[in-house]
Formats: sequence, C-alpha cells, structure tokens
Amino acid sequence: MTMPVTVREATFQLLRELGFTTVFGNPGSTEETFLKEFPSDFTYIQTLAESSAVGAADGFAQANRVPAIVNVHTSAGLSNAMSNILTASMNRTPLIVTAGNQTRDMLLMEPWLTNIEPTVLPRPWVKWSYEPVRAGDVPAAFMRAVAIALQPPQGPVFLSIPLDDWDQPADGVPVVRSIATRIAPDPERLAEFAKTLSNATNPALVYGAAIARGQGWDQAVALAEKLGAKVWAAPASERPPFPENHPLYAGGLPFAIGPLSQRLAGHDLAIVIGAPVFRYYPYVAGDYLPVGLRLLHVSDDPAETAKAPVGDSLLGDAILTLEALTAQVMARPGRAVTGTPQPHRMAPHPVAKAADSAAPDGTLSPLRLFQILRKAAPADTVLVEESPSNLAELHAAWPVELPDSFYTFASGSLGWNLPAAVGIALAERVSGRNRPVLAVIGDGSLQYSIQALWTAAQQQLPLVVVVPANGEYAILKSFAVLEQTPGVPGLDIPALDIVSIANGYGCHGVKAETEDAVGRALADAFVRPGPTVLVVPATPTVPPLL
Repeated sequence: MTMPVTVREATFQLLRELGFTTVFGNPGSTEETFLKEFPSDFTYIQTLAESSAVGAADGFAQANRVPAIVNVHTSAGLSNAMSNILTASMNRTPLIVTAGNQTRDMLLMEPWLTNIEPTVLPRPWVKWSYEPVRAGDVPAAFMRAVAIALQPPQGPVFLSIPLDDWDQPADGVPVVRSIATRIAPDPERLAEFAKTLSNATNPALVYGAAIARGQGWDQAVALAEKLGAKVWAAPASERPPFPENHPLYAGGLPFAIGPLSQRLAGHDLAIVIGAPVFRYYPYVAGDYLPVGLRLLHVSDDPAETAKAPVGDSLLGDAILTLEALTAQVMARPGRAVTGTPQPHRMAPHPVAKAADSAAPDGTLSPLRLFQILRKAAPADTVLVEESPSNLAELHAAWPVELPDSFYTFASGSLGWNLPAAVGIALAERVSGRNRPVLAVIGDGSLQYSIQALWTAAQQQLPLVVVVPANGEYAILKSFAVLEQTPGVPGLDIPALDIVSIANGYGCHGVKAETEDAVGRALADAFVRPGPTVLVVPATPTVPPLL
C-alpha cells in the first residue's frame, strides 16, 4: 500500500522544483517538525539569532536575484526577526519567512510560545501574512507565497505553520507556476513623459535602487547620454543606480526637504525612476521642489506613487520604462551637462571638516582608512556598508564603478549589514563569481548582529569585516547638534574588545593602528580562507547632516 505524501514531503518537493534549496534559520521547538530528516540536497545555513537569519537571507537573495527561505521560531523568534524583516521590505527583497506555531489541538488555549495572532505580528512589513486553515493547504500556501513575494513590488511574505501540520497527508504537490515579475508602463502616459523630457530645457534624472535590482545600469546610461542630462542618485539609495565614474553623474541628493529642493534648483524638470519621492530624514523645512521645476515619477509600486507629496506618476518597471523612454525621447547632441561630482558622491551629506586629519597620537582618520581599503582591495570587491557616521568619507574614498558591487540597508535599522554580508559572500561562492566581499561596519553598528560572525566562520567564508572604531555613536551626536539636545546620555561606547569577540566566534580578529599595519592585515585577509575582523581605531568625527 502506497503511503500518502506528507505535507513536509510535498513542500520540500515544491521548493526543490522551484530551485529554492537553501534555508536560513535559527531552529526552535516549533520548527523541528519541519526540519527533521532534513533533505540531503538542501542546505541549512544556521545563524545564532533570527534577525541574522533574515539579514543573511536578504543578502543572499539580492546577490543571486532569487527568493530565499527563512525559518524562524514562533512568536518570540519572529519578534526577534522584525528589524530585518522591516529592512527586507524596504529593500524590496523577495523572502519567504516561515515560523512554526503551537500544535493545532492547543491553539485555542494559547499555550506557551503561541503566536496568538500570527498574521498580525509581522505587519506592515510583509506583503502577505497567512496561517493555513488546513494542514493540507501548506504546500499550496508556499506556492502562493512565492508568487506574491516575486510580483512587483517584490518583498517578504510570512507563513505561520502549526508544528503538527508537517506529518499530515498532503493534497498533493502543488503545480509549479511561472510568475510575472515586471509590469510595462502605460503607452499613452509613457509618450507624455517622453515628450515632456524632450521639451525640457535642463532636465535632471534622479535614479533609484530599482535600477540596480533590475540590472539596468546600461539602460540608465543610455537615457542619460541621449538627453545629455545630469544624473542624481535618489536620497539614501541602498543600491547605486548609476556608475559613479560617468561624466554625467552628480552624486546623491540630500534626504531633507529644504536642502533637496535647493540642490535641484536650476532644473525645469526632474524625473525620478525606481525610487520614492523622496526619502526624508531629518526634517528640515522648505519647499518640496524649487520654483519652476516639474516632477515626474516612475515606480512599480502604486503605494509609493500614491504617497509622494508632489509629482505626476507612471506605474511601470524601471528598466522597461528606461528602455521605452530612450527609444522615444529626442536626442540632445552637444547639450551634455558634465562636471565634477560632489566629493561625497552617493552620500547624502558632505564629509566632516578636518576629515583627513590624523589625531595627535597618530590615530587614522576615517577618510584615510577608507583610502587605504580601496587601494588594497581588488577592483571587483563587493562593498557592504553600515557606518553611518563615516558614510561621506567612505563614498569619497570608494567610488562605485561596477554594478552589484555595493550594498547597504534601505531602512536605517542597524543590524542588517553584517548578516547581509555573510549572505552576499555565500552567494558569491554558490554562484561561482567568487568576488571578494568587504564590509565596513562601525563599532556601534556591529553589536546589533554580531553573532553573524559565527555563521561566517562556520561557513568558512572569505569575508573581510573592517571596523572603524571611534568608541561612540557619532551619528547620534550629529543629531544632537541638529536637534539642539545637549547632554543626551549613552552616546559613548567605551571598552569594546571586538578582537576578542571575533576570535571567540571563530574568526581571525586583528587590530591595526597604522597605515602599514592595516595594509599588511588586509593583504593577509584577502588570501585567508575564513573571515577576518580588522579593528582600526579611527578619529571620532561628528558629521554634518546637511
């Protein structure tokens, strides 16, 4: 007699057929029924905290442009994961986040660790949140989750699965369906936008991270060159949308209302493609747009176009729209606007004063450290950044000239970039690209997901983590200046022994205090098979926010 296919068997077969055979997670009691007898053709990437599981899966999914599966513990683990689910949502990363729940026979009495309202807890940062009504619905729910995660705008989804569902009989393996992932712009509206661009005297192109996600650098360059228009990166872009060594590149826009408007002064038209209008923080009053400027907005997200305070919108895939606009706009030969990009390139604020000044005791400045990193790192190195107080110095020293070579978080929620760097390094290995991955993470930011170092060590990933250690939350001191809030406690973080922590997690921890020592440590790190954590004392700088 043939035994019926179980929910577990049907689900793994579906994931196998979809090609999603890597699972990121931190196991809990309500997940062991899913993970038991884990298939040998699947890979389980263990992290020591749920937030790190989500961050690593996010980096992996972005780098490989495929959805990733995350398995976290029930209500407690999902709560731990929420910060990086928020970031995945704003990153537009397709993740299928799953968590167990207590046995169906006990759900009514809400026993210990029950996810009491499983569909509510992860909102609003997931596109779909569901707990199947029947055990037999679980495999089909996975297929629906994959479809929703992949459809624009892409993003994470959530499934809660009672722990006793996995051994129940399945209704069969769901049919694998192909999913549309791009939407074409309306032809009439597109023609209006093309005509407006063609007639503009001094148009500005504002490009966003959707262009990078869609592998659209070539298309972005083609439109810019045909129009001869200056290109700005949208404020706080998590992925560079344009090569920073191109003569039409101007840099990143500030992410405050008044300063952004001032930066666009002199243009009669701006078109934002693949980014919100606009990301603002902190609040600095002013007009949304300078006098005489009309704004056009292209996005694949109706919610994003709806909440924009200004601008006429066009719904459509960023790359399809770029291609269509390039075909329709009138060329502007000899009208290219060229010049030197702002020194801090994609960063929204300028470099701090005296940024290149070493301390009297010889402590390296952040700018000098980053110049050393760029010189020592191979040309194709993938850079991951979470050092808010040194953002301008990093971009000044390290222009992004190759696609898919820079990642950061769209949310500003600390603790994403270290596990994401682990996921990106894993993707480099799995894909066979094997580009070096270097993460620059401040000593304060590092603490939010520091346990991700263990996963890097267990996987023996050749990841280099450089920690500019200034012993403070310098970015918060910047806000204290802007907000006129002196005397705020807790802005200094002395006595962190990051080298010992790194060694304790199985990485190679090293401290370097001079240019020569940093150079030697980097040379060793790039040939070492496992992860290296390089701690470099750096002069504290309180950066300007505007």
